[in-house]
Amino acid sequence: MNRTKANLSNEYPGVYKAVKKDGTVYYRASFTYKNKHISLGSFDNPDDAHRVYTLANLLVSSSFMHVEDYTSDQLIPFDKWVVIINFRDNDIYFTTPIYMRKNYFSYYLSPTEELKFSIDDLFYYSSHKIMKRGGHLFVADYGMQVSIVSRYGIRPYAVEGRDYIHLNGDNSDYRYENIKVDNIYNGVRLCHKGHKTMYQAVIHIRGNYVIGYFDDAIKAAIAYNKAIDVLNTNGLKKAYAQNYIESISASAYADIYSAITIPDKIRSYRPTSQNNQ
Repeated sequence: MNRTKANLSNEYPGVYKAVKKDGTVYYRASFTYKNKHISLGSFDNPDDAHRVYTLANLLVSSSFMHVEDYTSDQLIPFDKWVVIINFRDNDIYFTTPIYMRKNYFSYYLSPTEELKFSIDDLFYYSSHKIMKRGGHLFVADYGMQVSIVSRYGIRPYAVEGRDYIHLNGDNSDYRYENIKVDNIYNGVRLCHKGHKTMYQAVIHIRGNYVIGYFDDAIKAAIAYNKAIDVLNTNGLKKAYAQNYIESISASAYADIYSAITIPDKIRSYRPTSQNNQ
């Protein structure tokens, strides 16, 4: 936290000297563009802070520098580079690294990682920073880590290529028209038996138990629900998430439910106290 702050504009325009509570001196850089005051970061010395200030002014005063021109030796953070160039070109200031395109926008994770989104998602990602860990993309929302694919009705732990696909083959393109969801149900997997596409219903108890193979996802989802009911009746009190199916009537659901046979290995499963933990 700053304890003091002094303007060094005579020698270093756009640079402010600041002192932390522990006495450490550092330097903040900022500039004003289109009546917007933009912070450029903190630095250990005034020369670096002034270089960033000079570069930021160069970015907004010329059109020959673009997002793709960023290099690793730049003192200005890449996120801020994208923010400034987008503001210059599109007259919209975002705090996240968004660049507006025609009919969609790009969200830059790094100089080499560009995600594409539909305009419908602009408000959300202008206030939610995308993070990447272990190949998974997520945002922090109300204190929780939320996968970005959940906005398409894709379940947690869904597998790309099995449960959903990018229609144009570009797995960085998250525009709605490019996402095809093959499976929206818990415990259901798209698979192939011979040359036939099937839906496998699987439930995890202590390991995966196959409930059966079905010719459509709804039947497999109902089989999963029935397996949960059987296990609950047998005393297994795990918090399984049942599938909510709104595309068929209650009577059609009941007919499918009653026709499904749950395998003996699931029907005969009896929990121990350890299983219920």
